[in-house]
Amino acid sequence: MPKSTSVLALVQAFGLLQGAALAAVQCNGTFDAISASDYVAALNPGWNLGNTLDATPDEGSWNNPPVQAQTFADIKAAGFQSVRIPVTYADHFVGASPGWEIDPDWLQRVEDVVDMALDAGLYVLTNVHHDSWQWADVSAAGANLTAIEERMYQTWLQIGEKLGCKSSSVGFETINEPPVDTEEQATELNKINGIFLDALKASGGFNTKRVVTLVGPSMDSIKTSQWFEAPTGYDNPWALQYHYYSPYDFIFSAWGKTILSDADIATIEGDLENIRANFTDVPLVLGEFDASPLNTEPAARRKYMDIVVRKAKELDTAVILWDNGLDHFNRDTKEWKDPHALEILLNAAAGVSNSLSDFTTDASATEQSSSAYVFHKAGDDVTDQTISVSLNGNTLKSIATEDGTELSASTDYTASGGDITLTSSFLSTYFTSSASPGSKANLTLTFSAGATAGVNLVQWDLPELGATSSTAVSGADLRIPITWAGINQPAAVKMLREDGVYLFDDWTQYLGPLQAAYGTFDGQWNWDGSDLIIRAAAVDAVIAAGVATTFTFDFFPRGAGNSLNYTLNV
Repeated sequence: MPKSTSVLALVQAFGLLQGAALAAVQCNGTFDAISASDYVAALNPGWNLGNTLDATPDEGSWNNPPVQAQTFADIKAAGFQSVRIPVTYADHFVGASPGWEIDPDWLQRVEDVVDMALDAGLYVLTNVHHDSWQWADVSAAGANLTAIEERMYQTWLQIGEKLGCKSSSVGFETINEPPVDTEEQATELNKINGIFLDALKASGGFNTKRVVTLVGPSMDSIKTSQWFEAPTGYDNPWALQYHYYSPYDFIFSAWGKTILSDADIATIEGDLENIRANFTDVPLVLGEFDASPLNTEPAARRKYMDIVVRKAKELDTAVILWDNGLDHFNRDTKEWKDPHALEILLNAAAGVSNSLSDFTTDASATEQSSSAYVFHKAGDDVTDQTISVSLNGNTLKSIATEDGTELSASTDYTASGGDITLTSSFLSTYFTSSASPGSKANLTLTFSAGATAGVNLVQWDLPELGATSSTAVSGADLRIPITWAGINQPAAVKMLREDGVYLFDDWTQYLGPLQAAYGTFDGQWNWDGSDLIIRAAAVDAVIAAGVATTFTFDFFPRGAGNSLNYTLNV
């Protein structure tokens, strides 16, 4: 990696003397310098303002309205110490080469949002976001690297000028998840990290003293460990940022995966240990990770949250939760979709041990259990039911209903270590022969330390479909009306042609029975309040195959005869 190019040489190389003048910002006051390690420690834990300023083409274009200051106050009150503010600039350039002027109104909006977060008492990390695949993709065929370098320099020059007088609570990140597939492309990205720092130096203000997070190839922990090299010759204290969405099939509900296996847990720990082993003296930021309540089973999701954050804490790595406005925090109602997962994250980040509900970890299992639920089949006799919790050094203190009523340890439940048995007499207050299926109650288990655990009492029956077959019509999603009868979402969908061939991914035959022939959430199936959805891609695959296909919708509890078939004919 060559040393820093001088500002003048960079200007000449990009032809900037023909256009935009450098207007290094001058700041009043002082800057309380902070080391990269102290800044990273102060970030932990953090929250991402996802799908907002990073939306394209504008702030309100995706699933969130324009951000309000109250959101940052809510995030601070929830226990987070920082916010990462992703920003996409691609649709806000009002000038072309060589100056690449950014709309001043957009820059002002970015500053205003940064100030909102600072006013809430949060540390801030902001970046250049989806530009990574719009104009700054060094891996694209025929990529004009000189043009990318010029535009990156000018982009950060203007951001630096706009935010240059902010306090040391504000840090900058080069670019989000830059696509990189080869060592040659990684070398170019290493150069871009240097150009980013050159631009900050030229922008003035406090920017040469400001903490930055540099990025490796795709912000992938493995590629970063292989190919990242820090630019030299700069004054900025720096940390290294990476992202982690693994195991892919668990996080994205691919190929029917709804469990987190023992092997998965070992891999997670190993991956985080690996990048730390390759950067022993570098402050690390895990800038995005997630397991969404929209598509992951609660007990496995909560374990995932605990293992990632706890391992990061052990490895002196700050974590910043990805939240796109759908996954975790409802900015309008101010409610968290899984408050137990939130508690787990905050306690793990503080180094406090959490007690966690047990769940199936055997990838070869034919049924899936979860102690985040107590399931009762409609029509069956009500019996005692036992859930299991890994106490992790804690003790059970109490169990309470949603209205705060504590259960009696003598009549409502018994506990032996982490095994908690809810008595039939207690369960009969919720599960009855005349009760309609659905969620009946939520219990909260409180322990001597750490997060609470939630248990949902669910009486279930087979849902009913509005139809059981149809003829495939190309180019559109197929919506199937459903009357729910338990948990109001499918767990997974099997897609098997009538000739015995898997509609997608024949290799899934080597996975467990709860994954063989199963499709992937959202890309191939989904649901909403009243419909199951077979995506257009799956419908078109049936038409292309020319063979009728059975879609088997599994519901929770999986493997208990709780599934329905829908046949799509051609």
